[in-house]
Parts: sequence; C-alpha cells; structure tokens
Amino acid sequence: MKDNHFNQLLLLLLATLFISSSGALGKFIDMPVPVIIWMRSIIASVLLYGFCRYKKYRLALRTRKDLILFIISGLFLATHWITYFYALKLSNVAIGMLSLFVYPILTALIEPLFIDTKFDPIYIVLGVMVLFGIYILAPEFNLESAHVKGALFGLLSALFYSIRNIISKQMVSRYNSTSIMFYQITIISVVLLPVLWLQDSSNIETQYPYIIILGVITTAVGHTMLVNSLKHFTVSTASIISSVQPILGIIIAFIFLREIPTWNTFFGGTVILLTVVIESLRSQKKNKALFKSK
Repeated sequence: MKDNHFNQLLLLLLATLFISSSGALGKFIDMPVPVIIWMRSIIASVLLYGFCRYKKYRLALRTRKDLILFIISGLFLATHWITYFYALKLSNVAIGMLSLFVYPILTALIEPLFIDTKFDPIYIVLGVMVLFGIYILAPEFNLESAHVKGALFGLLSALFYSIRNIISKQMVSRYNSTSIMFYQITIISVVLLPVLWLQDSSNIETQYPYIIILGVITTAVGHTMLVNSLKHFTVSTASIISSVQPILGIIIAFIFLREIPTWNTFFGGTVILLTVVIESLRSQKKNKALFKSK
C-alpha cells in the first residue's frame, strides 16, 4: 500500500514536471503565439481523442447548454494560453509563471460571482499578499517595461484560467475530466485555425520538434496524468504539489535558456507561492471538516 502511494506521488510529480516545461517551451519556440497555441491544441486533441476512445469515456454531449459551456470554457482556455505565452515572450519564464500562479487566489475571489458560494474575508488578505508579491516582481509600474507587461499579461492569463476552471467545475459531475479537456482544446483548434493563413507559420520546419513536445508531453500527457492523480489525491493535495510548477519552470529555463532569476523574482515568487500553499492547506482542512460533518 505504501509502495503504491509512493508510486502515485512520483507520477504526480512527473506530471507537474511535464506541465512545468510549458514556460521554457513557450519562451523558446520562435513562432507567433496564436500559431503555437493552435499547433499545441491540434496535437493534444488528437492524442486525447485516442485516449478517450481507449478508455471508453463518454464523448456524446448531453444537452445544448453543455455545448455552449464547452465553447465558452474553450474560448477562455484559449485566451489563457495566448496571454500566458505573451507573458513569457515579453518578460521571462520566472515572471510569466509566477504571475499566472495567482489563479488559485483569483478563483477564490471571483467564484462567488458565478456560483452560489459564501465569500470568505480571508481571501482579501491573501489577495493583498499576491499583489505585494507581484509588486516585488515588478516594483516600477512602467508600461514600457517588459517585466511589467509580462506580469500584467500573466495576471490576465490567471483571470481567464480561473473563469475557465469555474465553468469546467459545473461539468465535472456529467463528464470525465479528460473528455472536458478534449472538447475544450478541440474548440481551440477550430477557433484558431484561421491564424495559419493570417500569421507567419513558415518557421515550422525548424520548430516542429519543440511544438510536438509541447503538444504531447506538456499538454496531452502532463494534463492527463494530473487529472488521473485526482483518483489518488485530493484536489487540495494536488494543488499544493502543483504549486512547485513555477520553481521547476525556472530551473528548466535556467538549464536550457540560461535565464537567471533576480532577487526580486525570488522574493516576489516566495510571497505568491506562500499564498497558494496557505489557500491549498485551508481548502484541505475545510474539505476534511465537511467530510466529517457528513
């Protein structure tokens, strides 16, 4: 039993490592961002379709309302990926990934606007901590600064990701998580198809190995492994472990891109990740209390 738990923990860490590669790959791939996202999506959608058929997951839509929710959530996932990759291109992997990782706090702040759930005032404190961390990342608010632009795009990406997750949460009781991911990235593939003619994709001959890694390892394999880990761990536990993604991303960027984080990045990132861990631990305790009350 202990060996099985250890093996599942290793698989979750491996999934986290795979997903963490998105930062370095997004920064390194020399192609227009919308083209990168389309290629990432089409590769991953084909693989996830095959996986869903192999696992015999239900792919038929139940209602027209579900189709609308899939389209809306797919559009938010697309804007999340696009703004995230622009954050990476404009600044660096550290700022892009750390700015994105405010999404757990953003989700907690805006969730009461979408779902009938009670707002907890502690989120205001955590939100202030996040803003302080972002300020340390880019202390001089100058829109001409690449770091400020990167941080702002990262925050925007976090907002889009939070909304996408809130919408997706309404569908997990009716659809398998992998099926939801398949539909969302398939919608991205359809919506972004025109960019192949509108933007320059001639560089694909030199970039396709990295695009394949992004589509296969980072997106299809990494996210599927992460979803599968939820069978063995709580969402809170998975969130805490996943919060090491920016750290792994920074290490990968240092090894392959020679990006060296500044002290501002180190201290600001510490504050941001601390808020993520605090919220994850609080959520875990809350879920345990709710389980006991039942």
